[in-house]
Amino acid sequence: MTITLEVESTLTDRYQTTVPETVRRALKLGKRDKLHYVIRQNGEVVLTRATTHEGDDPVLGQFLGFLADDIAAHPERLQGLDAGLVERIQSLVGGIDLDLDAALPEDDE
Repeated sequence: MTITLEVESTLTDRYQTTVPETVRRALKLGKRDKLHYVIRQNGEVVLTRATTHEGDDPVLGQFLGFLADDIAAHPERLQGLDAGLVERIQSLVGGIDLDLDAALPEDDE
């Protein structure tokens, strides 16, 4: 026998809602997770956790696409860095040790 749980939530004036705790637990949702909706012809809506591809960053992807388009459209705008600027950058960050794979502290997420 299949057990069905039913829960409700309310829309705010801005058409926002809180996902009920039972739904969050069932979908294993955390803060900043994305939701996926499937709207069927009969008006039924299926809500699932959106699958993400590890390493994909949609904002970064859009920015890199913008840069590629701009470079293709205006290659004459490209400029090399002069030695003085490179030296200045090295003086500011040359001795900093950084692990890009380290997890962020909870306060920075």
